[in-house]
Amino acid sequence: MDPPLRKLASADVGALGGGRFAGPILPETAACDALSDAAGSRGPELRPALERLVATATPAGKVYAAVLLGRVDPAAGRAAWHRLARDRSPVDTFTGCVKSRTTLADYARNALAA
Repeated sequence: MDPPLRKLASADVGALGGGRFAGPILPETAACDALSDAAGSRGPELRPALERLVATATPAGKVYAAVLLGRVDPAAGRAAWHRLARDRSPVDTFTGCVKSRTTLADYARNALAA
């Protein structure tokens, strides 16, 4: 497994789309960014690994995997969010420098509504 995929599998917190005001980018976010940059050229190769992460990663890792899966294959990404919308596991997130806690279900419902 690629090092960025391993990093996402064990992610402690989801930090997507925010500034870096309070400090450097998190390693998990850097791994997500690297995979996102590769999604166009490696999409077919990445898809099975991302599907596995949606099923087996930590809650934060599942968030990253679903986001990336949506970039590789939008329909597969929506299907992943629908599966996660039933998962009540807690997940810590950062928006900018503000940390909060929600559930995968709530996070997924917000992603589907966007």
